[in-house]
Amino acid sequence: MPLDYRRFNGPEDSVSYRRFTEDYTKDYKQFLKELIDENGRRKGGREMDEARTLCMFFARTGMISQAKGSSYIELKRTKVACSVFDPREIVHQNEYSTLGQLYCEVKYAPFSCRGERKALVPDSDERALSVALKKALEPAVCRHLFPNYQIDIFIYILENDGACLPAAINAAGLALSDAAVPMYDIITASSLAISGDKVFVDPTDDEEQLAIRDHEGVNHGVITMSMLPELQQVSDYRQIGSMDADCVLNALSILEKECKKIVPYVQRVLVQNAINSFEQQKKLEAQAKEREEALNAKMEVWKSILNVG
Repeated sequence: MPLDYRRFNGPEDSVSYRRFTEDYTKDYKQFLKELIDENGRRKGGREMDEARTLCMFFARTGMISQAKGSSYIELKRTKVACSVFDPREIVHQNEYSTLGQLYCEVKYAPFSCRGERKALVPDSDERALSVALKKALEPAVCRHLFPNYQIDIFIYILENDGACLPAAINAAGLALSDAAVPMYDIITASSLAISGDKVFVDPTDDEEQLAIRDHEGVNHGVITMSMLPELQQVSDYRQIGSMDADCVLNALSILEKECKKIVPYVQRVLVQNAINSFEQQKKLEAQAKEREEALNAKMEVWKSILNVG
């Protein structure tokens, strides 16, 4: 697997500071008691059905100058950077491919998680996230427009506080748009964690760990869904844990609404990016016009001098 040498990978021997706190080892009941207060609110003040996109969402494009398109998304303490590079011919390809390919690589910063991360060698979590990202993005990209070529997409997770896969998908969609890659629709993603009768929309890392742990409830786990909102199509669905059919159907309805809520935020970033590009183009045209007028004035001066001589 090729490595991305064009990014800053951070120090090799650093770990998250949370490994040295008391929160690193707690049982299920302690987690549940600390994550939900007496009023039914989550740690941080959010309601159970409130996502971080409502008040803690930050996104922008053009973060990496070497890339064709790039983006950065921050959901409170979940921070993800994405870079997209120009299409290139598929190496060691024996047969002609009518559809272009996406090469996706997800990498955690060594200090991003509570667990220790290797700096260069991809582990099982990173490989699983890379596969999930590729499967989610393939239905959204017009791959028939660049046959026998591939687009490289690199995700760098600077800090993981839950819902890193939806953040990576949203960042990749923004970066692909910034790189002017043809797409069928804007792709958005969201996730929720289920622990018994409790549903955490846009869960944090602690809430995801709580939902994955074994307990007496039948329904527990994490569901992530990405979709194309305007086309009303689900591009990918992933589930960790055990849930019955009614629980899954209820989760799908919640996730569909959450994915649609993200669309205005993404559209605002893309529109602002287009406005900035237009203003930059106007400035360049004005500067070129000034240089042309100055050059014409010099030419007139030289012509007058030559005529006098």
